[in-house]
Amino acid sequence: MKIWVCFATALKTLLSHKMRSILTMLGILIGVAAVISMVSLVRAEQAMVQQSFKSLGTNLIFVTPGAPSGGMGMGGVLGTTQTLTLEDAEAIARDAPSVSMVAPMTQTTTQIVAGGENIGCLTLGVTPEYQHVRNFEVDQGSFITEQDYKGRARVIVLGNQLAKTLFGQISPVGQSVRINGRQFRVIGVLKGKGEVFGVEDQSAMVPLSTAQAVISSERAGSGGHTVQSISVQARSKEAIDAAHWEISNILRQRHRIIEGEDDDFSVMSMDALLGTADQMYVIGELIMGAIAGISLLVGGIGIMNIMLVSVTERTREIGLRKAVGAKRRDITTQFLTEATVLSFCGGAMGVGLGWLIVRVSANALANMGLPFPAIVPSDVIALAVGVAVFVGLVSGIYPAVRAARLDPIEALRHE
Repeated sequence: MKIWVCFATALKTLLSHKMRSILTMLGILIGVAAVISMVSLVRAEQAMVQQSFKSLGTNLIFVTPGAPSGGMGMGGVLGTTQTLTLEDAEAIARDAPSVSMVAPMTQTTTQIVAGGENIGCLTLGVTPEYQHVRNFEVDQGSFITEQDYKGRARVIVLGNQLAKTLFGQISPVGQSVRINGRQFRVIGVLKGKGEVFGVEDQSAMVPLSTAQAVISSERAGSGGHTVQSISVQARSKEAIDAAHWEISNILRQRHRIIEGEDDDFSVMSMDALLGTADQMYVIGELIMGAIAGISLLVGGIGIMNIMLVSVTERTREIGLRKAVGAKRRDITTQFLTEATVLSFCGGAMGVGLGWLIVRVSANALANMGLPFPAIVPSDVIALAVGVAVFVGLVSGIYPAVRAARLDPIEALRHE
Protein backbone atom coordinates (compact mmCIF):
# COMPACT_ATOMS: atom_id res chain seq x y z
CA MET A 1 0.00 0.00 0.00
CA LYS A 2 1.38 3.39 -0.95
CA ILE A 3 2.15 5.73 1.90
CA TRP A 4 -0.01 8.56 0.62
CA VAL A 5 -2.98 6.18 0.45
CA CYS A 6 -2.30 5.26 4.11
CA PHE A 7 -2.31 8.92 5.11
CA ALA A 8 -5.53 9.63 3.20
CA THR A 9 -7.23 6.64 4.80
CA ALA A 10 -5.93 7.62 8.24
CA LEU A 11 -7.27 11.17 7.91
CA LYS A 12 -10.65 9.88 6.72
CA THR A 13 -10.86 7.48 9.67
CA LEU A 14 -9.89 10.15 12.22
CA LEU A 15 -12.31 12.71 10.77
CA SER A 16 -15.15 10.21 11.00
CA HIS A 17 -14.68 10.27 14.80
CA LYS A 18 -13.84 13.93 15.33
CA MET A 19 -14.57 14.24 19.04
CA ARG A 20 -12.76 11.02 19.92
CA SER A 21 -9.74 12.07 17.87
CA ILE A 22 -9.61 15.51 19.49
CA LEU A 23 -9.83 14.06 23.00
CA THR A 24 -7.07 11.56 22.14
CA MET A 25 -4.81 14.34 20.86
CA LEU A 26 -5.25 16.40 24.04
CA GLY A 27 -2.55 14.53 25.94
CA ILE A 28 0.01 15.10 23.16
CA LEU A 29 -1.18 18.69 22.69
CA ILE A 30 -0.76 19.58 26.36
CA GLY A 31 2.58 17.78 26.58
CA VAL A 32 4.07 19.59 23.58
CA ALA A 33 2.68 22.95 24.74
CA ALA A 34 4.18 22.40 28.20
CA VAL A 35 7.59 21.44 26.82
CA ILE A 36 7.72 24.38 24.43
CA SER A 37 6.50 27.02 26.91
CA MET A 38 8.63 25.87 29.86
CA VAL A 39 11.86 25.38 27.91
CA SER A 40 11.36 28.59 25.92
CA LEU A 41 10.82 30.67 29.07
CA VAL A 42 13.93 29.14 30.68
CA ARG A 43 15.95 29.86 27.51
CA ALA A 44 14.71 33.45 27.41
CA GLU A 45 15.66 34.02 31.06
CA GLN A 46 19.07 32.45 30.42
CA ALA A 47 19.66 34.82 27.50
CA MET A 48 18.77 37.80 29.71
CA VAL A 49 21.18 36.60 32.41
CA GLN A 50 23.98 36.14 29.86
CA GLN A 51 23.39 39.63 28.48
CA SER A 52 23.45 41.10 31.98
CA PHE A 53 26.69 39.28 32.82
CA LYS A 54 28.29 40.58 29.63
CA SER A 55 27.17 44.13 30.44
CA LEU A 56 29.26 43.95 33.62
CA GLY A 57 32.42 43.14 31.68
CA THR A 58 34.17 39.85 30.95
CA ASN A 59 37.34 40.77 32.87
CA LEU A 60 35.56 41.44 36.15
CA ILE A 61 36.49 39.59 39.35
CA PHE A 62 34.46 39.56 42.56
CA VAL A 63 36.02 39.21 45.99
CA THR A 64 33.57 38.50 48.81
CA PRO A 65 33.97 37.60 52.50
CA GLY A 66 33.61 34.02 53.65
CA ALA A 67 35.04 30.75 52.34
CA PRO A 68 33.88 29.53 48.90
CA SER A 69 30.65 27.53 49.11
CA GLY A 70 28.19 25.81 46.79
CA GLY A 71 25.60 27.46 44.57
CA MET A 72 27.19 30.18 42.50
CA GLY A 73 30.58 29.59 44.07
CA MET A 74 30.54 32.82 46.07
CA GLY A 75 31.10 33.17 49.78
CA GLY A 76 28.41 33.93 52.31
CA VAL A 77 25.72 36.54 51.78
CA LEU A 78 27.24 40.02 51.62
CA GLY A 79 27.64 41.41 55.09
CA THR A 80 27.25 38.13 57.00
CA THR A 81 31.00 37.98 57.68
CA GLN A 82 33.62 40.67 58.25
CA THR A 83 36.84 39.44 56.70
CA LEU A 84 37.43 42.06 54.00
CA THR A 85 38.61 45.61 54.65
CA LEU A 86 39.25 48.78 52.74
CA GLU A 87 42.94 48.20 53.39
CA ASP A 88 42.67 44.83 51.60
CA ALA A 89 41.32 46.61 48.52
CA GLU A 90 44.13 49.16 48.67
CA ALA A 91 46.71 46.36 48.92
CA ILE A 92 45.25 44.62 45.85
CA ALA A 93 45.34 47.86 43.85
CA ARG A 94 48.92 48.51 44.95
CA ASP A 95 50.50 45.04 44.76
CA ALA A 96 48.65 43.14 42.00
CA PRO A 97 50.25 43.99 38.62
CA SER A 98 47.51 42.17 36.62
CA VAL A 99 44.81 44.39 38.13
CA SER A 100 43.85 47.68 36.49
CA MET A 101 41.17 48.96 38.87
CA VAL A 102 39.74 48.09 42.29
CA ALA A 103 36.37 49.16 43.73
CA PRO A 104 35.54 48.23 47.34
CA MET A 105 31.90 48.52 48.38
CA THR A 106 29.80 48.53 51.53
CA GLN A 107 26.04 48.23 51.71
CA THR A 108 23.41 48.87 54.31
CA THR A 109 19.64 49.29 54.40
CA THR A 110 18.54 52.86 55.02
CA GLN A 111 15.47 55.08 54.90
CA ILE A 112 15.55 57.80 52.24
CA VAL A 113 13.16 60.73 52.56
CA ALA A 114 12.42 63.16 49.73
CA GLY A 115 9.42 65.42 50.10
CA GLY A 116 6.50 63.20 51.01
CA GLU A 117 8.25 59.98 49.97
CA ASN A 118 9.86 57.78 52.60
CA ILE A 119 11.46 54.64 51.15
CA GLY A 120 13.60 51.88 52.58
CA CYS A 121 16.37 50.98 50.14
CA LEU A 122 19.89 49.63 49.83
CA THR A 123 22.57 52.32 50.15
CA LEU A 124 25.97 51.44 48.71
CA GLY A 125 29.20 53.07 49.84
CA VAL A 126 31.45 53.17 46.75
CA THR A 127 34.58 54.77 45.35
CA PRO A 128 34.83 56.69 42.05
CA GLU A 129 36.27 53.56 40.40
CA TYR A 130 33.03 51.67 41.02
CA GLN A 131 31.40 53.32 37.99
CA HIS A 132 34.07 52.07 35.59
CA VAL A 133 34.63 48.64 37.12
CA ARG A 134 30.89 47.85 37.04
CA ASN A 135 30.19 49.61 33.71
CA PHE A 136 27.63 52.10 35.00
CA GLU A 137 26.45 54.99 32.83
CA VAL A 138 25.19 58.27 34.23
CA ASP A 139 21.83 59.42 32.89
CA GLN A 140 21.75 62.81 34.66
CA GLY A 141 24.38 64.80 36.55
CA SER A 142 27.64 63.07 37.47
CA PHE A 143 29.03 60.18 39.47
CA ILE A 144 30.96 60.38 42.74
CA THR A 145 34.34 62.06 42.22
CA GLU A 146 37.71 61.68 43.93
CA GLN A 147 37.12 65.02 45.63
CA ASP A 148 33.77 63.77 47.00
CA TYR A 149 35.47 60.63 48.29
CA LYS A 150 38.42 62.36 49.96
CA GLY A 151 36.25 65.13 51.42
CA ARG A 152 33.60 62.72 52.77
CA ALA A 153 31.02 64.78 50.95
CA ARG A 154 27.35 64.16 51.70
CA VAL A 155 26.39 63.58 48.10
CA ILE A 156 24.33 60.79 46.63
CA VAL A 157 23.77 59.12 43.25
CA LEU A 158 20.36 57.51 42.74
CA GLY A 159 19.46 54.40 40.79
CA ASN A 160 17.13 54.97 37.86
CA GLN A 161 13.98 53.47 39.40
CA LEU A 162 14.67 54.93 42.84
CA ALA A 163 14.94 58.44 41.33
CA LYS A 164 11.56 58.03 39.61
CA THR A 165 9.97 56.80 42.82
CA LEU A 166 11.31 59.69 44.88
CA PHE A 167 10.95 62.57 42.40
CA GLY A 168 8.67 61.40 39.59
CA GLN A 169 9.22 63.51 36.47
CA ILE A 170 11.22 66.19 38.31
CA SER A 171 14.99 66.15 37.77
CA PRO A 172 16.56 64.93 41.04
CA VAL A 173 19.96 66.55 40.40
CA GLY A 174 20.54 69.33 42.93
CA GLN A 175 17.65 68.19 45.16
CA SER A 176 18.16 67.19 48.78
CA VAL A 177 17.26 63.91 50.45
CA ARG A 178 17.62 62.65 53.99
CA ILE A 179 19.25 59.31 54.80
CA ASN A 180 18.59 58.13 58.33
CA GLY A 181 17.95 61.72 59.30
CA ARG A 182 21.07 63.20 57.62
CA GLN A 183 20.86 65.48 54.59
CA PHE A 184 22.50 64.55 51.28
CA ARG A 185 22.60 66.36 47.93
CA VAL A 186 21.70 64.43 44.77
CA ILE A 187 24.48 64.81 42.18
CA GLY A 188 23.49 62.18 39.63
CA VAL A 189 21.09 59.50 38.37
CA LEU A 190 22.27 56.26 36.78
CA LYS A 191 20.93 54.68 33.63
CA GLY A 192 18.92 51.50 34.14
CA LYS A 193 21.14 48.44 34.48
CA GLY A 194 18.56 45.81 33.56
CA GLU A 195 16.28 43.35 35.26
CA VAL A 196 18.80 40.67 36.28
CA PHE A 197 21.45 42.89 37.80
CA GLY A 198 19.03 45.74 38.34
CA VAL A 199 19.33 45.90 42.14
CA GLU A 200 21.33 49.11 41.66
CA ASP A 201 18.31 50.60 39.86
CA GLN A 202 16.53 50.59 43.22
CA SER A 203 19.62 51.59 45.23
CA ALA A 204 21.46 54.74 46.24
CA MET A 205 25.24 55.30 46.18
CA VAL A 206 27.29 57.57 48.42
CA PRO A 207 31.06 57.97 48.81
CA LEU A 208 32.54 55.02 50.68
CA SER A 209 34.31 57.36 53.10
CA THR A 210 31.00 59.09 53.89
CA ALA A 211 29.21 55.79 54.38
CA GLN A 212 31.88 54.59 56.81
CA ALA A 213 31.98 57.86 58.74
CA VAL A 214 28.28 58.80 58.78
CA ILE A 215 26.13 55.75 58.04
CA SER A 216 28.20 52.86 59.42
CA SER A 217 31.17 52.76 61.74
CA GLU A 218 31.90 49.02 61.65
CA ARG A 219 35.56 48.01 61.78
CA ALA A 220 37.09 44.62 61.25
CA GLY A 221 39.15 42.86 63.87
CA SER A 222 42.38 43.93 62.15
CA GLY A 223 41.49 47.57 62.72
CA GLY A 224 40.57 48.26 59.10
CA HIS A 225 37.21 49.46 57.81
CA THR A 226 34.96 46.60 56.81
CA VAL A 227 33.74 46.29 53.21
CA GLN A 228 31.16 43.80 51.95
CA SER A 229 32.77 43.12 48.58
CA ILE A 230 35.63 44.17 46.33
CA SER A 231 35.09 44.39 42.57
CA VAL A 232 38.33 44.03 40.62
CA GLN A 233 38.94 44.72 36.95
CA ALA A 234 41.76 42.72 35.38
CA ARG A 235 43.94 44.42 32.77
CA SER A 236 42.55 42.08 30.10
CA LYS A 237 40.57 38.88 29.74
CA GLU A 238 43.82 36.98 29.35
CA ALA A 239 45.08 38.39 32.68
CA ILE A 240 42.13 37.09 34.72
CA ASP A 241 43.89 33.92 35.91
CA ALA A 242 47.00 35.86 36.91
CA ALA A 243 44.89 38.47 38.71
CA HIS A 244 42.97 35.73 40.52
CA TRP A 245 46.23 34.19 41.77
CA GLU A 246 47.68 37.56 42.84
CA ILE A 247 44.50 38.56 44.73
CA SER A 248 44.40 35.23 46.58
CA ASN A 249 48.08 35.47 47.57
CA ILE A 250 47.78 39.07 48.77
CA LEU A 251 44.71 38.35 50.90
CA ARG A 252 46.15 35.13 52.36
CA GLN A 253 49.23 37.04 53.46
CA ARG A 254 47.24 39.93 54.89
CA HIS A 255 44.83 37.61 56.73
CA ARG A 256 47.71 35.45 57.99
CA ILE A 257 46.30 32.25 56.52
CA ILE A 258 48.88 29.49 56.68
CA GLU A 259 49.26 26.70 54.15
CA GLY A 260 46.56 24.06 54.55
CA GLU A 261 43.99 26.44 56.06
CA ASP A 262 40.85 27.44 54.16
CA ASP A 263 40.55 30.96 52.81
CA ASP A 264 38.22 33.32 54.65
CA PHE A 265 37.35 35.01 51.36
CA SER A 266 36.11 34.01 47.89
CA VAL A 267 37.49 35.08 44.53
CA MET A 268 35.31 34.45 41.49
CA SER A 269 35.69 35.69 37.92
CA MET A 270 32.75 36.74 35.77
CA ASP A 271 33.42 33.93 33.29
CA ALA A 272 33.28 31.36 36.09
CA LEU A 273 30.02 32.86 37.38
CA LEU A 274 28.52 32.81 33.89
CA GLY A 275 29.58 29.18 33.41
CA THR A 276 28.01 28.19 36.73
CA ALA A 277 24.81 30.06 35.87
CA ASP A 278 24.63 28.34 32.47
CA GLN A 279 25.00 24.92 34.12
CA MET A 280 22.16 25.71 36.51
CA TYR A 281 19.90 26.78 33.64
CA VAL A 282 20.72 23.64 31.64
CA ILE A 283 19.80 21.50 34.65
CA GLY A 284 16.59 23.52 35.14
CA GLU A 285 15.74 23.14 31.46
CA LEU A 286 16.20 19.36 31.64
CA ILE A 287 14.08 19.09 34.79
CA MET A 288 11.25 21.18 33.35
CA GLY A 289 11.42 19.30 30.06
CA ALA A 290 11.21 15.97 31.91
CA ILE A 291 8.22 17.12 33.96
CA ALA A 292 6.44 18.36 30.86
CA GLY A 293 7.38 15.13 29.06
CA ILE A 294 5.18 13.17 31.47
CA SER A 295 2.19 14.66 29.65
CA LEU A 296 3.56 13.23 26.41
CA LEU A 297 3.77 9.81 28.02
CA VAL A 298 0.16 10.12 29.19
CA GLY A 299 -0.81 11.19 25.67
CA GLY A 300 0.95 8.13 24.24
CA ILE A 301 -1.03 5.86 26.53
CA GLY A 302 -4.20 7.57 25.34
CA ILE A 303 -3.27 6.94 21.71
CA MET A 304 -2.55 3.26 22.41
CA ASN A 305 -5.89 2.90 24.15
CA ILE A 306 -7.89 4.48 21.35
CA MET A 307 -6.04 2.45 18.69
CA LEU A 308 -6.89 -0.77 20.55
CA VAL A 309 -10.52 0.33 20.57
CA SER A 310 -10.24 1.03 16.85
CA VAL A 311 -8.84 -2.45 16.19
CA THR A 312 -11.84 -3.97 18.00
CA GLU A 313 -14.34 -1.78 16.12
CA ARG A 314 -12.78 -2.50 12.72
CA THR A 315 -12.22 -6.23 13.07
CA ARG A 316 -14.54 -7.07 10.14
CA GLU A 317 -12.86 -4.37 8.02
CA ILE A 318 -9.44 -5.89 8.76
CA GLY A 319 -10.71 -9.36 7.87
CA LEU A 320 -12.19 -8.08 4.60
CA ARG A 321 -8.91 -6.38 3.66
CA LYS A 322 -6.96 -9.55 4.33
CA ALA A 323 -9.47 -11.58 2.35
CA VAL A 324 -8.92 -9.40 -0.75
CA GLY A 325 -5.14 -9.65 -0.52
CA ALA A 326 -3.91 -7.16 2.06
CA LYS A 327 -0.71 -8.35 3.73
CA ARG A 328 0.27 -8.05 7.38
CA ARG A 329 2.62 -5.17 6.65
CA ASP A 330 -0.23 -3.27 4.94
CA ILE A 331 -2.44 -3.56 8.04
CA THR A 332 0.50 -2.68 10.33
CA THR A 333 1.40 0.36 8.19
CA GLN A 334 -2.21 1.56 8.19
CA PHE A 335 -2.58 1.54 11.98
CA LEU A 336 0.90 2.98 12.59
CA THR A 337 0.05 5.78 10.15
CA GLU A 338 -3.15 6.59 12.04
CA ALA A 339 -1.28 6.72 15.35
CA THR A 340 1.42 8.93 13.82
CA VAL A 341 -1.11 11.31 12.27
CA LEU A 342 -2.89 11.60 15.63
CA SER A 343 0.34 12.46 17.46
CA PHE A 344 1.56 14.82 14.72
CA CYS A 345 -1.68 16.78 14.66
CA GLY A 346 -1.63 16.99 18.46
CA GLY A 347 1.99 18.13 18.35
CA ALA A 348 1.26 20.79 15.72
CA MET A 349 -1.59 22.22 17.80
CA GLY A 350 0.64 21.99 20.89
CA VAL A 351 3.23 24.17 19.15
CA GLY A 352 0.58 26.84 18.58
CA LEU A 353 -0.62 26.65 22.18
CA GLY A 354 2.95 26.75 23.52
CA TRP A 355 3.75 29.82 21.41
CA LEU A 356 0.57 31.49 22.69
CA ILE A 357 1.55 30.75 26.32
CA VAL A 358 5.00 32.27 25.77
CA ARG A 359 3.52 35.41 24.18
CA VAL A 360 0.93 35.85 26.92
CA SER A 361 3.61 35.36 29.61
CA ALA A 362 5.93 37.85 27.92
CA ASN A 363 3.15 40.47 27.64
CA ALA A 364 2.12 39.94 31.28
CA LEU A 365 5.72 40.40 32.46
CA ALA A 366 6.14 43.46 30.23
CA ASN A 367 3.06 45.04 31.79
CA MET A 368 4.65 44.44 35.20
CA GLY A 369 7.77 46.32 34.10
CA LEU A 370 9.80 43.16 33.41
CA PRO A 371 10.52 43.05 29.65
CA PHE A 372 10.84 39.44 28.54
CA PRO A 373 11.67 38.20 25.00
CA ALA A 374 8.86 36.07 23.54
CA ILE A 375 11.09 33.60 21.70
CA VAL A 376 10.33 29.98 20.82
CA PRO A 377 13.60 28.34 19.63
CA SER A 378 13.26 26.25 16.48
CA ASP A 379 15.23 23.37 18.00
CA VAL A 380 12.74 23.18 20.88
CA ILE A 381 9.84 23.00 18.38
CA ALA A 382 11.57 20.29 16.37
CA LEU A 383 12.42 18.29 19.50
CA ALA A 384 8.91 18.55 20.97
CA VAL A 385 7.14 17.57 17.74
CA GLY A 386 9.71 14.83 17.04
CA VAL A 387 9.21 13.32 20.49
CA ALA A 388 5.42 13.56 20.08
CA VAL A 389 5.53 11.69 16.76
CA PHE A 390 7.89 9.11 18.25
CA VAL A 391 5.57 8.58 21.21
CA GLY A 392 2.61 8.17 18.85
CA LEU A 393 4.54 5.74 16.68
CA VAL A 394 5.62 3.61 19.64
CA SER A 395 2.11 3.71 21.10
CA GLY A 396 0.67 2.44 17.85
CA ILE A 397 3.00 -0.55 17.49
CA TYR A 398 1.10 -2.96 19.75
CA PRO A 399 -2.38 -2.17 18.30
CA ALA A 400 -0.96 -2.38 14.76
CA VAL A 401 0.68 -5.77 15.37
CA ARG A 402 -2.48 -7.04 17.04
CA ALA A 403 -4.54 -5.96 14.04
CA ALA A 404 -2.10 -7.53 11.59
CA ARG A 405 -2.22 -10.89 13.39
CA LEU A 406 -6.00 -11.22 13.25
CA ASP A 407 -7.17 -14.35 11.47
CA PRO A 408 -9.18 -13.20 8.41
CA ILE A 409 -11.83 -15.94 8.76
CA GLU A 410 -12.43 -15.20 12.44
CA ALA A 411 -12.38 -11.48 11.71
CA LEU A 412 -15.08 -11.81 9.07
CA ARG A 413 -17.27 -13.73 11.54
CA HIS A 414 -16.89 -10.90 14.12
CA GLU A 415 -20.10 -9.01 14.88
